[in-house]
Amino acid sequence: MSIIQQHTASSLTDAWRTINIDALDPDSSQNFDTSTLHPPLPEISDADVRQLKEGVRQLLRGGDAEGALRGCLESPVYNSDEATKDAHLQTVLEVLQSIKASEMTPMLQRIYASEGGSELLDVLTKYLYKGMSASSGLKAPTRAGSNVTPQATGFSQMSGRPGAANESTGAAMSVLLSWHEKVVDVAGLGSIGRCMTDWRKV
Repeated sequence: MSIIQQHTASSLTDAWRTINIDALDPDSSQNFDTSTLHPPLPEISDADVRQLKEGVRQLLRGGDAEGALRGCLESPVYNSDEATKDAHLQTVLEVLQSIKASEMTPMLQRIYASEGGSELLDVLTKYLYKGMSASSGLKAPTRAGSNVTPQATGFSQMSGRPGAANESTGAAMSVLLSWHEKVVDVAGLGSIGRCMTDWRKV
């Protein structure tokens, strides 16, 4: 009988490996805590996001759109629950939608030229992609008193145009795509690569 025929399925296992070589490797995860590879991120509470939103709105009312945008981007919400992250996303989108198209490029160029500006535009890219992925949930702000109540006949007092809900989503997506184009023009394609490879998610 040949030596090959003597091997059975039960003998072809990893039982022959009696030394744990991973324990001898200094770069093995058994020899150090892998959580130390990433620095701890500060935890952001819902109250912090609400306070930031109020500050950003005050800046917008005062006409300082660039300060409002910087305020959002300098305080990204990395370590929090999804509801708090979504609340901050809405604040960022509110700021982006309030800025005129003609002001986008000059504002981004000023931010990019400032200290830490490249990282701020990387954060903006993250929020643009998050906004695009959540675009189906974006709704246009509703006017006060626009609630429609059904009449006794069962029909509503006012019916919307077919596809009107999609128009608000399309408008929001158009704003995000315009910002994305301007960010890439100013910061280059490297901003996309850094956004995709960063372990910190907004």
